[in-house]
Amino acid sequence: MEILKLQEGNITQEIESLKQRMSIFSDTVTEGMEAKTKEVFGEPLSPAEIVKRVIKDVKEKGDEALEYYSEQLEGVTLPAKDFKIKESEIEDAYKKVSPEFISAIRNARENIQKFQEYIRIREPEPFSSDGTRIKVKYEAIENVGIYVPGGSASYPSTVLMNAMPAKVAGVKKIVVVTPPGRDGKISPERLVACRETNVDEVYMIGGVHSIAALTYGTQTVPKVDKIVGPGNIFVTLAKREAYGHVGIDMLAGPSEVLIIADETANHAYVASDLLSQAEHAPGISILVTCSEELVNGVLQEISKQIETLPRSDLIKESLDRFGFVIITKDLNEAVDISNTLAPEHLQVIVEDEEEVLSGIKHAGAIFTGSFTPVAAGDYIAGPSHVLPTGGTARFFSGLSVNDFLKRTSIISYSEDVLRSSANDIITIAESEGLQAHANSVRIRVDK
Repeated sequence: MEILKLQEGNITQEIESLKQRMSIFSDTVTEGMEAKTKEVFGEPLSPAEIVKRVIKDVKEKGDEALEYYSEQLEGVTLPAKDFKIKESEIEDAYKKVSPEFISAIRNARENIQKFQEYIRIREPEPFSSDGTRIKVKYEAIENVGIYVPGGSASYPSTVLMNAMPAKVAGVKKIVVVTPPGRDGKISPERLVACRETNVDEVYMIGGVHSIAALTYGTQTVPKVDKIVGPGNIFVTLAKREAYGHVGIDMLAGPSEVLIIADETANHAYVASDLLSQAEHAPGISILVTCSEELVNGVLQEISKQIETLPRSDLIKESLDRFGFVIITKDLNEAVDISNTLAPEHLQVIVEDEEEVLSGIKHAGAIFTGSFTPVAAGDYIAGPSHVLPTGGTARFFSGLSVNDFLKRTSIISYSEDVLRSSANDIITIAESEGLQAHANSVRIRVDK
């Protein structure tokens, strides 16, 4: 991990440089990517060019393109009719997981459901004023697609954190797309999570082509109204292309944690939190503190703990590239740095929590105290772990039940109210050159 002292340079500039290197909008082409794009597309393409090419093909060719890209990019040779997971496959998944796992999933589901029901927007009483009546109506989005990553790890928690808020909102149909693992199959953990959250359909497709399928629909995969869920740079860029044809949750980049800690923090706890974030490989892990004693202890703990972890090589690489320790003069400077970065996950492990929290303005989710690791929020607390990254917590919030609701205003004027407002409406309409708007009022009141 790189150690920076606030008084020795422009730390904000250093971190901004780091975030730019990890930006989802980076359009660089690696050597391995260049070789693969030549193989699949006949020429080297940037990530943005790849995304546009795949989306265009799926839009025009439907299932044929899904079959082609599933084989070329995921190594799965299947006819489109077999992309949809059968009920028997889901039932078989229960035989491959432990009773403890099923219990944990059900406990997490219950916590998420309770919390999302608690924060769900309620329709207010109708607004009435001198003959004007305005009612606000909330309706759930009808069809939602959830992208659940696969690859080297299984993410049943992603199913829970996206599907349960949608269910609580009242979404009628939830479709999951998820790529196969290295064994060419969807992990049983993901399938069990889909059943436990009452997902309607599951398709074994991933990547850009799955986002395109949900956006435009194919003969096999249904079109949805909104797409949610995290993914790699290609999935994120595909969601950006899809936006406008469908709704999306956010454009999420690599995961990140910023820990504000003082001399009272447990060295081992802080080290474990930094390591857990680096396990995302890559994941941005930042410790901000005014205690050099804490820094020394945490670094020693990292060296000790990392050797016990199965993904230690990936974690070391992640910490080397995206791990920072920032030493400040005091906690006020630590708060300023946190607000500048607006981290996805913010942990506050200090003696005077309230003083620090009172200064925090921007964070996706905040975890306070020694016994609240980010993992609690990742899996079971109740708020969704789908959170804004890359500083977007300055203007985005984490996914919730309310992101699956649409608000409609129902406006009713009496004749007297329209007459009393007519001159104002006509004046504004005519100032905009919209005579027909003005006439639609005048025809009702000039009698």
